[in-house]
Amino acid sequence: MPLWTRIEQNFKRNGLKLLEYFLGQEKINPENVDHTKINRILIVRQHDQLGDFLLSTPVLKALRGHFPSAFIAVLVRSYTEPVVRNNRFINDVITLYEVGYNWNFSKIRNFWRQLRTGYDLTIVINTVSHSLSSDLLSWLSGAKYILGPSHRIFPGTNRNFFYNLIIPFEDDERHQSEKNMDIVRYLGINSPDLKQHITILEEEKKWVKEQFATLGLDPNQNIVGIHPGAGKLKNRWAIENFVEVAKKLTEEFNAQILLFHGPNEIDLRDQFLKDLNVPVFFNNDLRKIASAFKCLTFFVGNDTGTTHVAAAVGTPLVVIFGPTPANEWKPWGEEFVALQGKENSCDTITVNDVLKHIKLNY
Repeated sequence: MPLWTRIEQNFKRNGLKLLEYFLGQEKINPENVDHTKINRILIVRQHDQLGDFLLSTPVLKALRGHFPSAFIAVLVRSYTEPVVRNNRFINDVITLYEVGYNWNFSKIRNFWRQLRTGYDLTIVINTVSHSLSSDLLSWLSGAKYILGPSHRIFPGTNRNFFYNLIIPFEDDERHQSEKNMDIVRYLGINSPDLKQHITILEEEKKWVKEQFATLGLDPNQNIVGIHPGAGKLKNRWAIENFVEVAKKLTEEFNAQILLFHGPNEIDLRDQFLKDLNVPVFFNNDLRKIASAFKCLTFFVGNDTGTTHVAAAVGTPLVVIFGPTPANEWKPWGEEFVALQGKENSCDTITVNDVLKHIKLNY
């Protein structure tokens, strides 16, 4: 192990041990929490990828149902901010920028003001990873109650000492939405609806319909979105399969196909268009992408964050899973069909496997 790595690890271990000694919270039993005095709530989830974050959005609905008059804010990274913006279950979004040059004095002042507005309850949602920055931000919020899970203890520490409400965490194979909800269930807060959610405004839908018209799409006919990309190559179903699905839908069901792709997936777009010429929707604005998904009849995509965006706006879909367990990570809901490849391979899923699950309007 390099010398610098050893020094860094030793610093973290001993530094965290000191933090635990000076900042460690005294544990509180959940039955001693007075819910009537919780008027301001902060949710911290700023360290996850897009799909992971969206699977935690049912917690927002559960909190709003339990605290209908409370002020609820969410602290997120800038890359997930668009999907929580305008969310009907919350009052405010606090944005943490990933890189230094995106900060200025005004943004720092506003961030601090939003963080230090007298929260009664701060909730740190983590299921698959544990972020020291999230824990520090929860402590800096100054909340009387700080709620978080017991797992993934930092090296050199005895417990997740920034929390005074610590949830026993079950590291099992249940769905991630269940695990996220477990965190607030500790306080008796729950919701039967575990579906992801993005709020799309009417003006955003109007903009999409105008864009669709310029692409020659008829909004009164079936429009199927195809997204063949994924950040992880093993999560990608073969582009030829997506083309074949699209051809079948156009030839046999007269469906309109709309192709989506990410900024680093130009090669996939070109491969697709070489075999089948269809309209393409490309935009770097995540809210506009979500709005476009909202106006589709159906969606077909890989196991990636973009597919979770389609599910979060309520569009029925088929998602192809390879190495990731679908029972834990698929969008929650029967209208979202997950096909799990055998031996952790997307290649074992056939075109017919996908086609038989696509439901169109007639």
